[in-house]
Amino acid sequence: MASLCVGFVHASSHEAPGRINPQHWPQPSWPLAPDPTVEKRIDALLATMTLEEKVGQVVQGDIASITPDDVRKYRLGSILAGGGSDPGGRYNASPAEWLALADAFWEASMDTRGGGKAIPIIWGIDAMHGQSNVVGATLFPHNIGLGATRNPELLREIARITAIETRTTGMEWTFAPTVAVPQDDRWGRAYEGYSEDPALVASYAGVFVEGLQGKVGEAGFLDDHHVMTTVKHFLGDGGTDGGKDQGDTTVSEAELRDVHGAGYFPAIEAGAQSVMASFNSFHGEKMHGHRVLLTDVLKDRMNFGGFVVGDWNGHGQIRGCTNTDCAKTYTAGLDMAMAPDSWKGMYESTLAHAKDETLPIARLDDAVRRILRVKFRMGLFEKPKPSARALGGKFEMLGAPEHRAVARRAVRESLVLLKNQDHLLPLAPRQRVLVAGDGADNMEKQAGGWTLTWQGDGTQRADFPNADTIWDGLKAQVEAAGGSAELAVEGAYRTKPDVAVVVFGEEPYAEFQGDVPDLTLKGGKSGDLELIRKLKADGIPVVAVFLSGRPLWMNREINAADAFVAAWLPGSEGAGIADVLLRTPTGAIQHDFKGTLSFSWPRRADQYLNNVGQKGYDPQFAYGYGLTYASDGNLGALPEDPGIDLDARRTNMLFDRGVAPAGILLRLVGTDGKAVDVTHPSAATQDRAVVMTAVNTNVQEGARQFVFGGRGVVELHAAPSLDLTRETNGDALMIASVRVDRLPADADVSLAARCGDACQGDLPVRRALAELPAGKWARLGVPLKCLAAAGADMGRLEVPFALRGSPGVTVSLDHISVGTDYDVRVECSPH
Repeated sequence: MASLCVGFVHASSHEAPGRINPQHWPQPSWPLAPDPTVEKRIDALLATMTLEEKVGQVVQGDIASITPDDVRKYRLGSILAGGGSDPGGRYNASPAEWLALADAFWEASMDTRGGGKAIPIIWGIDAMHGQSNVVGATLFPHNIGLGATRNPELLREIARITAIETRTTGMEWTFAPTVAVPQDDRWGRAYEGYSEDPALVASYAGVFVEGLQGKVGEAGFLDDHHVMTTVKHFLGDGGTDGGKDQGDTTVSEAELRDVHGAGYFPAIEAGAQSVMASFNSFHGEKMHGHRVLLTDVLKDRMNFGGFVVGDWNGHGQIRGCTNTDCAKTYTAGLDMAMAPDSWKGMYESTLAHAKDETLPIARLDDAVRRILRVKFRMGLFEKPKPSARALGGKFEMLGAPEHRAVARRAVRESLVLLKNQDHLLPLAPRQRVLVAGDGADNMEKQAGGWTLTWQGDGTQRADFPNADTIWDGLKAQVEAAGGSAELAVEGAYRTKPDVAVVVFGEEPYAEFQGDVPDLTLKGGKSGDLELIRKLKADGIPVVAVFLSGRPLWMNREINAADAFVAAWLPGSEGAGIADVLLRTPTGAIQHDFKGTLSFSWPRRADQYLNNVGQKGYDPQFAYGYGLTYASDGNLGALPEDPGIDLDARRTNMLFDRGVAPAGILLRLVGTDGKAVDVTHPSAATQDRAVVMTAVNTNVQEGARQFVFGGRGVVELHAAPSLDLTRETNGDALMIASVRVDRLPADADVSLAARCGDACQGDLPVRRALAELPAGKWARLGVPLKCLAAAGADMGRLEVPFALRGSPGVTVSLDHISVGTDYDVRVECSPH
């Protein structure tokens, strides 16, 4: 696709920052010629549609906030299941429940008994690495791992299988592929990108679209074995300042086009049916309201013939808009607003704007026409309900052996060998093998975010019936060869092993919750390094297998281990790792390493702008690096200076094991308003309104107990203030791991967030605390949007957490952070 840029005039360095000239952009060829029959059908349908029906087509609601009866009434044209939205609100709902819900929504859209046209609804879902929302589906490696394979045709096959497994559960639309080109590895969505190199991303984009949709002009295109795609996120999401998710991208027009736009040109030429607008801004202007890029560039210059869909309430971030009212997004070029929990208000306001022509009818008709055109191309007007289509209900296709075999191959080809001292690998299986580390038998860490739940957490092993952990794979092959395998997560082996495989890495995360301030793992203070060193001190050779969604500063761990493998986020097929690490029983190499880095590996923890081709490029391991078994895998000692102060690292953790991290101060405030800053495990206000002592959890003095003798407050102060606007928009919560030790019937307990003088949100939480099991630890979740609705400015929180108690209340706190995994949730409306 590089040829598309040849001959185009590059933006002048004298042009104003943020200016876009559409004439500087390529003109990919849209592969679908106008179909006169389809256009005639669209014309006829549009001519009979009421204004209400037209508005219904351009609003999309989420299944957690909309019912089939709502679709009957409002005639919405689309629904989605966002991260964390599932049938019955259960992340592990059965495939049959997914399909039944798809049927119910389809039947509602085709039900004309109450009036209205029968226009089939389309259901979009984040099938991010396989149909990763459904129990039993094949889970492929996340995109960062697929980038390491350098194998476009493997990507085509993965996309084809994803489409099949998605169709079995009734959906016909996936929000994939992501063609972001991450430039700052601190970004929490870095693993959704194939590479930092736009050429590699472009080489995958078109074939992945063809794998999902079928090839234009060939039998099967958009049939019941395929799904329509969404190429996302347009535009510049991988280039935000500071790697901040949903942030501002202030690069030049040339960089926006040539780097961040690279994947869209081949995707359009492959016939991608939708493009998703991005949360980020370009020089301060939100993409959901950027008319020049959405309309003048994407639709007019780049000849995109599908429709533009929004991201989760992204329209509400446009200046002058709210989640429930935004005509600007449509006039800018958005065709379908993703209004998950705001759909009703968005429908009503958009209808009003259409009636007074704040939203011109011609623009509304164009949006509806684009959506209907896709539905006609897919033949949906002639299709039966989802369960009656070709693959509906064929749940044996979920995790089918042939699908898992492709995923296992993808794992093998994605592994990157960074070190192999004295050719330790491949291992003979007929020996005593210790498998250690908290990632060894851990499907959550292995699969990462966007797996059954939005963040990929809160699941259990039984939720993955068609999967092997890394331990499963190693154990099976070692024992089949006559060796012995022992699992000891913390390394406390029963019999001294001949070799140890230590599997460790990042906890699962998605979107902004994965944003980090630097490239250390867990702040550089995890126990993984100590585990590797302990085993080495015992005279045991160690193979380190690192699970991560980005390259991180691992020099100490690489130095400590004899071999080091970057395994990324491999998905359901942990046995693919055993295929490469272990020899056959007869001593032959099963599979060599093929993967090479698609992201440059950092030399220091502050080296997050580390992209091939940039000025001063000096990585620890360069883009394209990757050893094979024939390579000299010996490494000299790597420098162990992280380049940062590890003690000053800021994360989304506010309180853990009785300790506030750097930048957070624990303070107790008495009834008299006098405050005490906490520096020891025990503390109290002068008036004894709050008395704090250390209590044990699973570790000694791992929590703090607060006894309220009067009306007092437990506060966490942030310096500098916290900006949680992204987290609030993404429906994240303040999660407190709490134990209710005493809660009188007349107790007055509230949780607040403060943003300065006369700026705070305060919510009563006594009822929620009463729902928690007395004397037992549980997670209390307080939606950030509730604190915002109560008056807190989430962009400048000086006190992100303040627990107010009355006399007689006793609670213990272990862990406070921003997250999504809770046991009891506080509702916005006070009780």
